[in-house]
Amino acid sequence: MKIDGRCHCGYITFEAEIEPDKTLLCNCTDCQTFSGSAFRVHAFTRENAFRLLSGEPKIYVKTAESGNERPQAFCPECGTHIYAAAAGAGPKVYAIRIGSIRQRDQIVPHTQWWSRSAQPWVTHVGSIRKFEKQP
Repeated sequence: MKIDGRCHCGYITFEAEIEPDKTLLCNCTDCQTFSGSAFRVHAFTRENAFRLLSGEPKIYVKTAESGNERPQAFCPECGTHIYAAAAGAGPKVYAIRIGSIRQRDQIVPHTQWWSRSAQPWVTHVGSIRKFEKQP
């Protein structure tokens, strides 16, 4: 699936080819902290299928529970998270943050990682009172 996206302020724009059936929701505590929410959703693409169209992301390297380093790319202007990738040499797989993808309404996660860290209330989101906009 061909996608395109941008950060909140528009400084960073990109396009990529993803495999929507490999999209996943991650409940790890790092994703919770980075997103400021209960989880983060990732769509995957290979290095040769991802192209920055504008801007240059800032990179922060986090160390995972496994000890692996994982560069996190985000907009230096507005802070929108764009992707993560493995550190080191070799072909990269990018985990694009679905919130930065314009076609995010067409992409559904098929797998959950780190379910042991999931917030218990997440399974009840559908039953929470809803408003079309902020009241």
